[in-house]
Amino acid sequence: MSEHKAPFLKNRAAEKRKKIPTGPSLFGRLVGLAGVLFFGSLIFAFVWLMNYSEKLTAPETASREVLVTIPQGASNADIAGILREAGVIKDPSAFLWAVKIKRTLKQNVAMKAGEQALDPSKNAWDVISTLVKGNFKYYPFTIPEGYNMADISRAVGASGLAGAEEFWALCHDKEFIKSLGVEADTLEGYLFPETYNFPKGTSAKTIAKAMVDQMRAVWNKHASAARAKGLTLNEVLTLASIVEKETGSPGERPLIAAVFFNRLKKKMKLQTDPTVIYGLRNFDGNITRKDLADPHPYNTYVIDGLPPGPIASPGEAAINAVINPSNTKHLYFVSKNDGTHHFSETLNEHNRMVARYQRGGSS
Repeated sequence: MSEHKAPFLKNRAAEKRKKIPTGPSLFGRLVGLAGVLFFGSLIFAFVWLMNYSEKLTAPETASREVLVTIPQGASNADIAGILREAGVIKDPSAFLWAVKIKRTLKQNVAMKAGEQALDPSKNAWDVISTLVKGNFKYYPFTIPEGYNMADISRAVGASGLAGAEEFWALCHDKEFIKSLGVEADTLEGYLFPETYNFPKGTSAKTIAKAMVDQMRAVWNKHASAARAKGLTLNEVLTLASIVEKETGSPGERPLIAAVFFNRLKKKMKLQTDPTVIYGLRNFDGNITRKDLADPHPYNTYVIDGLPPGPIASPGEAAINAVINPSNTKHLYFVSKNDGTHHFSETLNEHNRMVARYQRGGSS
């Protein structure tokens, strides 16, 4: 047996040696293939650049703003056509090739919808980057201190961003109000007066939420001081809204707030005209004795204490005045017809000042 085993094993070893491939190694072939692909890519890139580089340059040399609206769900081809029509790019097909190359290079090419400000002096590569980042055109509008919901709704409508009626309805939408964490029947007083900037297409909900968020940002700065004095958010906003409507003189706000606190402590009615006016359906600009006797919930000549809620949107100065009122014993004030008021501690003095400033009398 041993004599025949060695030749047999030799034959098997020879057969194995015959099966070992000769010529270039697998690594060598891969390197060769990579080289072919590399040079092929260079040739492709050269041909592409020869055909499209000119078409990717900026259509204009001078910088200017062109507003372009990209619809929601628009395809890249749709966007290319819109940009060509607006004069922002030269050639839609070249633009689409640029998008493909950016995608191949693993770059983000998801272009945002909406009205964007573009520059035709920028090349197509830069235009794509701008659309991906989003260079939206913003439209500012201002809500002055002391505006109520009706005023704010009209201001939103005038901005062209959302309808006035839609915004007004939203301010009374109990589910939406609850979603904002507001514990009130409406958003009166919770829409902070400020200058806002939004792009076209912004929803009424987004605008309202931004106003409430701004109010909360201001409230958070004063919340601890207010709570230390036993005041809730609704109480602060309610009283601050009355202060806001009573005076246009910044320095008087702490004095006005002090008068109201002094009256509340003495169980006196606030007797403030702006609350009466707020509760009237058809106020013609002249408040009457009948109006002062109308028993609606906001008539502080009839009800005790504060009305159910704010009558307007107070600014931060009015909010701060309520939390930090003046140290005074005044219980009355009357307009001097110049934007300021005369403050009195006694009813007799107040009546004399009313005769002087409101009835044309003398004291």
